Amino acid sequence: MTAIIGVIFLVGPSFMHGSIIGTLGPALRPAGWAALALGAVLLGLHYFLSRRASPPEQEHPVQQPSAAKPSRPAPSSSADNARREPVLAPSTSQSTPSPSASEPQREQQWSPAVLAAIEWRRFEALCEALYAQAGFTTRSQSHGADGGVDIWLHSKHSDVPRIVQCKHWQSKAVGVKEMREFFGVMASHQLKGGTYVTSSTFSAEALAFAKDNGIHAQDGAALLKLIDQRTPEQQAVLLAVAYEGEYWRPTCANCGTKMVEKNSSRSGGSFWGCANYPKCRGRTISMSKASSPA
Repeated sequence: MTAIIGVIFLVGPSFMHGSIIGTLGPALRPAGWAALALGAVLLGLHYFLSRRASPPEQEHPVQQPSAAKPSRPAPSSSADNARREPVLAPSTSQSTPSPSASEPQREQQWSPAVLAAIEWRRFEALCEALYAQAGFTTRSQSHGADGGVDIWLHSKHSDVPRIVQCKHWQSKAVGVKEMREFFGVMASHQLKGGTYVTSSTFSAEALAFAKDNGIHAQDGAALLKLIDQRTPEQQAVLLAVAYEGEYWRPTCANCGTKMVEKNSSRSGGSFWGCANYPKCRGRTISMSKASSPA
C-alpha cells in the first residue's frame, strides 16, 4: 500500500495540470520517493518473513509403495550370491551297489542257502550261538590270532574245556592237512577232544583221522540237521544271528573291520580286501566265495 501511495505522489501531479494537486507536484515528489522506498522495504521484509515461516520443499519426496502392487526384491549381485549357502535340490538318482557287493536275498527258514550267503565271521557267531543254546558257556574273539581255536566251550558237568574250529568253506572239502593242524592245537592245550565244524564237507582221509583222534567232525549237512532239532523260536534266533548286519560282507581276520571290494591290476578281477590297507595287511578273500580267511 505504501508503494502505491508513493507511485501516486510521483505520477499523479503530471495528469492534473492547473489544479491544486498539479501545482503541488514538485513538493510531493520527495514524499512519493520516500513512500515508494518504504513500500519496497516493506515488500522485501514481508517476502523474507514468509519464506522463513514456510517449511522447505523436499527435493526428493519419498514415495510410498502402492498397495495394489507388492514390492519386488532388488536383484542380488554376484557378490551376494557368492556369500549365500547354495540350496541343493534333492537328488533323484541313487548309487546302485555292484551285484557282487549287494545284499543277497534273505531266506525265511534254514537251508543250505543260508550257510552259503553268510560270511565266515557270521558262521562262527552262528556256531557259538548254537552251542550256547545247548547249555555251554562260550568264549570267542572276533579277529586276531586265535591260536587255532575259534570257540572255547565250558560245561558245568566237566572241568575240562572243549575247543571248536570253524571253517566256512563253500565247495572245498576240509582235508586231512587241516585236521592234523587242529589235532596239534588240541595237543598244545593238553586236550583229548575237540570239534571241527565246516559249512562244506570233509574228505574221507580227514574223517578217518578225526575218528582216530577224538575229533568230532561236523559238516554243513550235520549242522543244519542239528539246527532243525531246535524249537522254532530257537531257529529264529539263530537265523537272526546269521543275518546280523552286513552278513554277506567278509570281516578282516586281522583287524575285525568289514572288507571292501577291490579290483586286481594283475588279473583284472575283483576280491575282498581290508578297508584299512596298507595300515592293515590282512589276507584277501576271493570275491566269488566269502570263505574263511585261512
